[in-house]
Amino acid sequence: MPKFPSPKLRLALAAYAALWVLGLPVVLVYLWRRGRKDADYSANIAERFGFYSAPKRGSIWVHAVSLGELRSAVPLINALLGQGESVVITHFTPAGRRESTRVFAKAIAAGQVRVVWVPFEIGLCFAGFFRAFAPKYGLVMEIEIWPRMIMACRAKGVPLFMCNAQYPSKSYARDGQTGLRAQLMQGFAGALVKSDLQATRFASVGVQNIQITGELRFDQPIPQAQIAAGAALKPARDVVVIASAIEGEDAGYISAIKAVQAVRDTLFVYVPRRPERFAEVADQLTAAGLRIARRSTTLGPDLSGSIPVDIDVFYGDSLGEMYFYLAMADRVVVGGGFNPKGAHNIIEPLALKKPVLVGPETFTIEYPFAEAAVAGVARSVPDATALAAALIARDDPTPAQIDAFFAAHAGATQRTLAGIAKLRA
Repeated sequence: MPKFPSPKLRLALAAYAALWVLGLPVVLVYLWRRGRKDADYSANIAERFGFYSAPKRGSIWVHAVSLGELRSAVPLINALLGQGESVVITHFTPAGRRESTRVFAKAIAAGQVRVVWVPFEIGLCFAGFFRAFAPKYGLVMEIEIWPRMIMACRAKGVPLFMCNAQYPSKSYARDGQTGLRAQLMQGFAGALVKSDLQATRFASVGVQNIQITGELRFDQPIPQAQIAAGAALKPARDVVVIASAIEGEDAGYISAIKAVQAVRDTLFVYVPRRPERFAEVADQLTAAGLRIARRSTTLGPDLSGSIPVDIDVFYGDSLGEMYFYLAMADRVVVGGGFNPKGAHNIIEPLALKKPVLVGPETFTIEYPFAEAAVAGVARSVPDATALAAALIARDDPTPAQIDAFFAAHAGATQRTLAGIAKLRA
């Protein structure tokens, strides 16, 4: 195999570094503009430059770019804390940071966890991060390829591993086996991957030291208080939860809602993916003639209250309460699949024994969707018309089917811990 990095990659990395330096004002303006809608984007800006208060040297570093990656990391972080380790968690988006702060509040108060922004992709910024935390090793959740992060870790001698990693089919085909992004993956010290197929893909682009560990989301802790609240508020009507709806999907979902409600009395629970879309999507639902009640104005902070009976849509304009919404469902539509960006996590609804429907773009959840489809516990439909037909038909798997599927795929946390030990041996 050619020496890493190749001359071509060295040139690309130099251009990337120059682009970051020259483009930094643009990045700062972007964060400022996002901060006008979400103040957390522009808060603690010094951390993005590598300046951190209350450093915690010798921590294990977990990089979870946003909310989805953080959720997959939670069971592993809990296991690391159980081993007596301290953990620094880095994020790029406020959604991930807020969830980390909420989930690990006790560990943060005890000094076991620090939650900070990931440094900008500039060498000096990463130098500050390494001074503050001197991590034993780093775990990058899912497939996040940050060139300066990878090269800074190699220069500092910090082992950086892909964790819970998958190489989606579209990305794999686009990168090719000699593309720069594929070459860059060789800079990782190893990879903890979801399946045999993923191991084959990563190996084909030159990634060394691969361990097959499964999907960490199967081991996610389930907040029982949210489950109890959702079960208590579930109406007698049929309930469909549309979870993590993203841009470009709303018109199709509204069409499906109307088609289903023309046939059967059904309450839809609609939860957009990003809080920045809460107001916009609520306006779309109302403009379509749907009667909505917002979680933010209907229920108290502790989920007390009741859901009005004369509504079409209960609108989930809150963060960190997905299990509450899912607990009310008879079946769940997971968002993203009707957009080229691809479907989101199907494991949370399956954990609650809820049948799952997604759109046609399932490449982002290739594992475990393919296995879930074979087991009959999740289905893909091509468009909004087919989605409405499937919701009307209610051809659902049994809870026993979902239990069997879940049991066959649990245990990734312990396999990941064992995999890390082997990679570091």
